[in-house]
Formats: sequence, C-alpha cells, structure tokens
Amino acid sequence: MRSTAGAALIALLALAASSCGKPPPPKVDAETEKAQALERARHDAFGTQVQALDKAKAMQDDLNKKAADGLDKADNASK
Repeated sequence: MRSTAGAALIALLALAASSCGKPPPPKVDAETEKAQALERARHDAFGTQVQALDKAKAMQDDLNKKAADGLDKADNASK
C-alpha cells in the first residue's frame, strides 16, 4: 500500500512541476474570434454559402426597413 501511495505522490508532484513552467493561455475575445472566423470562411471552401447568407441577411434587413417605412406611412395617412 505504501509503494502505491508513494508512486501516486511522486506522479502528482511530477505533474505539478511540469505544469508550473507553462505560460497561461492567451485570452481570446469571443466576438473578435467569431468575426475573424467568418472572414476566413468567406474565402475558404464555404465562401459561396457564407456570401449567400450575407446577401440573405441584407435582403431581410432591407425588407424589414421597407415594411417599417410602409407602416409609418400608413399610420401617418390615417391621422
């Protein structure tokens, strides 16, 4: 039993000593990484799909703006 406990203690100390010299991992901003990954994807194998998604989002924003403008005009006309 003592040899097993001693071996476990030595392994634990070796693990602790090996992890002391490592620098902490760099802090990564999630939003920055997401933007960079999206930009890489635009020029990678999935470029056409990402560009199509960008166009669809732009169309959605344009349609929503036109619908809101139409509602505003209708509200103003009914007054």
